[in-house]
Amino acid sequence: MNPIAIRLLNQQLAAPQLDSPADLVSHMGAIQAQDYRMMRWAVAMRTRNPSHKVFKAAFDSGQIIRLHLMRGTWQLIASVDYWHFLRLCAPKAIAVTKGWMSSNKINISDEEEIKVRSILESTAGDTAGVTKEDFVQALKEKDIRMDSHRLSYHIRMAEMSGSICSGYLHPTKATYTLSDNKVKKPTVYDRDDTLMHFTRKYFQSRQPATLEDFLWWSGLNVRDCKRGIELLGNEIHKEIWQGREFYLTENCRTRGFRKGKYLLIPPYDEYLIGYKSRDVVLPQEYQHHAHNKNGIFKPIVALNGTVCGNWAPFGKNPRAVFFNNEDTPDAVQQAWKMYEKYKNRCYD
Repeated sequence: MNPIAIRLLNQQLAAPQLDSPADLVSHMGAIQAQDYRMMRWAVAMRTRNPSHKVFKAAFDSGQIIRLHLMRGTWQLIASVDYWHFLRLCAPKAIAVTKGWMSSNKINISDEEEIKVRSILESTAGDTAGVTKEDFVQALKEKDIRMDSHRLSYHIRMAEMSGSICSGYLHPTKATYTLSDNKVKKPTVYDRDDTLMHFTRKYFQSRQPATLEDFLWWSGLNVRDCKRGIELLGNEIHKEIWQGREFYLTENCRTRGFRKGKYLLIPPYDEYLIGYKSRDVVLPQEYQHHAHNKNGIFKPIVALNGTVCGNWAPFGKNPRAVFFNNEDTPDAVQQAWKMYEKYKNRCYD
C-alpha cells in the first residue's frame, strides 16, 4: 500500500475527477473552511477546471453551505447534507463550544441566547446575506452591546442550531442568511442512515485513514465512529501499514498518481486537518512548520504528496520556503502560475 498516493487520489489532489465544486464538496463530506478566502482554493485545486464563477454560483445558490459544525469549527458542506449532518454533529459541537466559552470565562444564559438569536434571525430576514457588522448595528438598536468575541459565540451557536448559515459569497468577509430560506428541509431523518452516509464520505475521500483519524475529524464519540464503520459492512476493509490499521473502501482509487508534482496547499486544508495520522505525509521533525499546538495551520507545499515547505498565498513573490532550505524549483513556479490565475479572478 502506498498511503500517500492513495490519499492524493481520493482527496482529488491528483488526477481530479470532478468538475463541479458542489460535487467535490459532497464527495468530501465536509471541507475545512477556517480561512474564508483560501477555502475557495481548497475546492478549486481539487476540481478539473477550477472556476471562481462556478464556485460563487454554487455558494450563492446554496448548493454549498459554510457554517460552524464539526468540532465547533468552520466547514463547507453540500446542501443535500446540511440538515442531516447538522442533526448528527451539532449536539457534540455545541457541547465543545460551551466548553470553550467556559474556559474563556464567557457565560451566556439561555435567556440571553434566545434573545440575541431572535435578533440575529430578524436581521438576516429574507436578505441574501448580512455581515457581522450588521448584527452589531441591530443589537445596538436594541440597546445590546457586546464585544466581538462574545458575539462570535452567539453567531456560532445560531449556526449550530440551524437558525442561520452562509449568505452570498463576499470577497473578504462572511455573510449570513436564514437557513430555512437557503436550504430545503428533508422530510425524513434516520440517524443510522445519516451516520453511515457521513462515515462513507469521510473514508471515500480520505482513505487510507484510521479510526482515530475519523474520531478526530468528525468530533463524534468513539461509539458513533465504530458504529458508522460497522454500518458500512463489506464496503470497507482494513489494511495494516507500519503496524497501524487503516481503513479503505472497496471503490478506493489507486491509479492515476504521477510523480514530480508540487502542490500549493492552503492553510487548514483537509490534507492535514482531516487526520490524526499526519505523519504519513508530514515528517514529524517538520510538524511545527505546518501547524502548532493551538490549532493554527499554515499554507504548505507538498512534493509527490510529502509536505516539504511553506508558501505565502497573498504575496507577490512565489518563492517557497523549504524545510531543507533548497531553492525554489521551476515546478513550484508552474504551480504558482496555476494558483495566481485563479487568485486574480477570485479575491478582487
